[in-house]
Amino acid sequence: MKQDPQDMTLKPFDFHQILDEVPELKKFALRIDSYTFDPLIDSSDVEPSFWQSLASLIQERYDEYDGFVVLHGTDTMAYSASALSFMLENLAKPVVFTGSQLPIGVPRTDGKENLISAVEIASAKDPEGHPRVPEVSIFFNSKLLRGNRSIKVSSEDFSAFKSPNCPPLAEAGISIKYNDSVIRRPLDWDEHLRISTNLDTRVSILKVHPGITPQVMKYFLCGPDIRAAIIETYGSGNAPSRQWFLDIVKEASGMGKVLMNVTQCLSGTVNMDIYATGKALEKAGVVSGADITTESALAKLFYLMGKTTDNESVKSKLGDNLQGEISL
Repeated sequence: MKQDPQDMTLKPFDFHQILDEVPELKKFALRIDSYTFDPLIDSSDVEPSFWQSLASLIQERYDEYDGFVVLHGTDTMAYSASALSFMLENLAKPVVFTGSQLPIGVPRTDGKENLISAVEIASAKDPEGHPRVPEVSIFFNSKLLRGNRSIKVSSEDFSAFKSPNCPPLAEAGISIKYNDSVIRRPLDWDEHLRISTNLDTRVSILKVHPGITPQVMKYFLCGPDIRAAIIETYGSGNAPSRQWFLDIVKEASGMGKVLMNVTQCLSGTVNMDIYATGKALEKAGVVSGADITTESALAKLFYLMGKTTDNESVKSKLGDNLQGEISL
């Protein structure tokens, strides 16, 4: 984003001017090209069609570059990074999302440092000449986080993102220290990139809360246009024990809906064996999301449902660690 000098509002920024705004990039011995989507949009307007366009663009230019940096608004960055982590199959190059809390052009902007470090990471090689971080990530305030493990935690601090259940992939100080034991690497560096752009977005998100009513639950779980639902539960996967609550879950499951249990907590995991209600949810057909984020759960469901019409097949794969999105 960049601040409009006339009305002082934040508006999307045409990054064809990026070398003028961040001249430090010229000091890298790199070829740096930019592509700006038309029309420019605020990140709050991001839709799956944007992810499809972005994945297609990366595939088209994949052989031309060592890595990719995606400049993206912070509001939906974790959603986009999560989606791309699934859509870019056999990825063997860095795709680093970054942005800023203070817009480019403001004297104290964090955007310059974030962008410069993201470019350095995207171009970094290991001793064998392979990309150092060949996965989708988010770089923000000196930390490189796995994209599908990241959540936005602040609208004001420079540390806008955290990855509570996964250590940073790298940390930038005087030098950039890479956490090689955490970074995912492809089994075959020469396997061609594939993209999966067929996404089924018929997913609802139900946040369990005191005072929730049967009518609200039915709307989110049993609606005719809903194929899957993420149920955000308390703590380690707990939910109300009232019979009507469990009856509606059973009704939705009986209709063939894919139901996924994701904790409302920032850190920790779902364990449906701890509480009686958790066990009842599991018995009713709810699948544990383990320690997945809601953003990543949404993207994973979009991706898996786009590959098949068989909901049982989708359920069977929700517990698989496809792209480092859960801890096993």
